Amino acid sequence: MTRRRTRAAWLLLLVPLALSSCGGTTARLSPEQQARLEAEGIVRRADDVWFRYTHGMGTPRSGWEEHLASIVVTRQGILIHRNDRILVEVTRRSTGSYAIRREGDRVSLRAGSDRSARSWAFHAPTDAEGWAADMRVVLGQTAGAKRRR
Repeated sequence: MTRRRTRAAWLLLLVPLALSSCGGTTARLSPEQQARLEAEGIVRRADDVWFRYTHGMGTPRSGWEEHLASIVVTRQGILIHRNDRILVEVTRRSTGSYAIRREGDRVSLRAGSDRSARSWAFHAPTDAEGWAADMRVVLGQTAGAKRRR
C-alpha cells in the first residue's frame, strides 16, 4: 500500500470516531450526584452550553479556552460539569472569594482574586438576570461570604 492510501485508510477509520464523540452530551451525572442535586432543589439547569474559561488573569500566562459543559444551580450550590467531571463547584462549605457578573445575556462566575482568579462565562439560555440572581443567592450562603460579613 502506498503512503497516501495508508493515510486515507486511517482517516476513514478516525473521522467517524471523532464525529461520534462530538455528538454526545455533557449533562450525564452519576445517580448519586443527580440525587444530591435534586435533594438540594434544582433551580436552574442548562445542558451542553459553551463556557469561556479564563485563567491566570493579569499574568503573562493568562488565557482562555472554550468548553462545552453543563451547569446546575440548586438552592445550595452551583455545579459546572462535563458529565461526571466537575469543572467547578460552589457549595455552602466553599471558603473562597466568588462573584457573579452579568453583561447582556452573558453570566460569569468568578472564583479567586487577583492573579489566581478564574472565571466561567456562558450565555444564559433564558433570563440572564434571573440566572445571575439565583447564583448570587448561592454565593451569599457560602462559608467565605459569611466569614467576610
